[in-house]
Amino acid sequence: MRLVHESATDEGELGRPWSRPLGGTLDRLVVESDLLAGNPLGDPARRPLYVLRPPGVELDHPRELPAIYVIQGYTGQLDMWTSRSAFEPTFIERMDAMLATPECPDAIVVMVDCWTSYGGSQFLDSTGTGRYQSYLCDEVVPFVDERYPTAADRESRGIAGKSSGGYGAMVVPMMRPDVFSALATHAGDSLFELSMPPSIAATIRTLRDRYESSYDVFFERLPEADPFDFGHHGGPLEMYGYAACYSPDPARPGKALLPFEPASGRMVHDVWDRWLDHDPVVMAPRHADALRSLRRVYIDAGKGDEYYLDLGAQAFAAELGKLGVEHTLELFEGRHGGIAYRYPAAIRELALALE
Repeated sequence: MRLVHESATDEGELGRPWSRPLGGTLDRLVVESDLLAGNPLGDPARRPLYVLRPPGVELDHPRELPAIYVIQGYTGQLDMWTSRSAFEPTFIERMDAMLATPECPDAIVVMVDCWTSYGGSQFLDSTGTGRYQSYLCDEVVPFVDERYPTAADRESRGIAGKSSGGYGAMVVPMMRPDVFSALATHAGDSLFELSMPPSIAATIRTLRDRYESSYDVFFERLPEADPFDFGHHGGPLEMYGYAACYSPDPARPGKALLPFEPASGRMVHDVWDRWLDHDPVVMAPRHADALRSLRRVYIDAGKGDEYYLDLGAQAFAAELGKLGVEHTLELFEGRHGGIAYRYPAAIRELALALE
């Protein structure tokens, strides 16, 4: 992986409500990946990478610091971290403010882009999307360790995310315990047998009512979708994107095997079993030693999560309990969206554990 472009940005010139001065430094990098080159979807190998340094931490900082990697939910692309909701700080402003407090140890916060034209990668290596887990673990992490004052070992690295990013935060440390030793997951995709069927049923209806029960028709019309209506376009694309990650078609790179028949609505059980094999709740016993080696596991979700991912959080926590894995589970009043205010405190928990 090679650095293509770099800029250090302080967006505090205008002040509120347009921007809030950063106490630290946000480095906006552009890197070029070898592992993403030639991916089956033809998605860019050149990617943005944001690195947030605490106040007073320069590249020649004399002490090695923990690194927390933050990954995004489905459809997430990196510039969304700068999006502002009314009367609220952005995620980057929230993180910067937290890093400036004495309650949070100094840590390098790395924001990674694993977007695909199907909307996401689930942070897995797949012939349906590309080698995004390897990109994260084998390119981005060594690049950051070489360039920044981070401790270059798994004991000093954590990973955090929400929704699909929360899924990645659960499964990547299980699959790559050599890289990460702490995780924070917010409403992460889990307990597929309960959380996925409502979305699958809604997708089947949308395909029937708008796309002749055909993904071929859906993808033929998708380029004309302007504006992109998540209610009409997002559901089918999301389900196909998951399939490209969990059940890629071995005979057709970039394509997926579906766990349901679009025309009849019936489940295709051998494909569905492949999805279940990727469920963090199902994966946990297979990766018990990796989970027991983690220094911190933080799990939360809103009690009113529309996708029932609060129940997924409970189920994942229950599996950890059976395995003797120390963890924290917090359920709060909230839904799936509007919970970005919870991210910084969870990241602080990781920084404290990794310090």
